[in-house]
Amino acid sequence: QVQLVESGGGLVQAGGSLRLSCAASGSFSSFRVTDMSWYHQGPEQERDEVARITLGGETVYADSVQGRFTISRDDARNMVYLQMNNLKPEDTGIYYCKAYVWRIDASEYKNYWGQGTRVTVSS
Repeated sequence: QVQLVESGGGLVQAGGSLRLSCAASGSFSSFRVTDMSWYHQGPEQERDEVARITLGGETVYADSVQGRFTISRDDARNMVYLQMNNLKPEDTGIYYCKAYVWRIDASEYKNYWGQGTRVTVSS
């Protein structure tokens, strides 16, 4: 199994910055983490992907955060980060980390999710 734990959320004024972290743990001998993503779920909204980073370091961003958010990963520490700058009230919500994992024992890919961290941006 893979466990993901997010941290770094909080309350910030519009225009401010936050850095979210996601720590992955588990039996790394039995799986390989490939793509990692951050998702945003606003109040009464669906959960949408805002940033993704591949194992090779390629990044993809939602239009709503392009130029403001930066995703990065540190595979030596099994961490993925989301640097959020110039935050807007519409960025408010819960941010979830997701790992796309190749399970060696089952020969299959599976998504794993963290429990989320709350971000509130005041106007």
